[in-house]
Amino acid sequence: MKRDSRLSSVLHALLHMAGREEPMTSEELAACMNTHPVVVRRTMGLLREAGLVRSARGHAGGWRISADLGKVTLRQLHAILGEPAIFAIGNRNETPDCLVEQAVNAALDDAFTRAEAVLLERFADITLADLAADFARRMAARREGHPHA
Repeated sequence: MKRDSRLSSVLHALLHMAGREEPMTSEELAACMNTHPVVVRRTMGLLREAGLVRSARGHAGGWRISADLGKVTLRQLHAILGEPAIFAIGNRNETPDCLVEQAVNAALDDAFTRAEAVLLERFADITLADLAADFARRMAARREGHPHA
């Protein structure tokens, strides 16, 4: 089953943008995200509607972060992306009258609901500033010759 990696891709792009003074073009972001510029423009459009980025056209144009990194959470970004499914696994629903299937699905539904709540709660605690600080720490460690610190 295919995984939805949009949240990871958006975080990747935003961290690249956060590390630059000048705007980044859709083409530059597409190269960072290993995708097509049209996908970048569509995704950045969602972030612009939410007030997290802004864009400018022309020679010095591109995308910039317009939000405070310390106030943007992974949970907020997950919501902006349309709250894609957290888990790629799900219930079997081929024989809804089967009591075994009903019992299995009830147990799985409960587990999925609880696990998703915990994950979304954690997403609410992680900000773009947290990720940017971790990235900066990793870059400093690499420069000092400790690539896995």
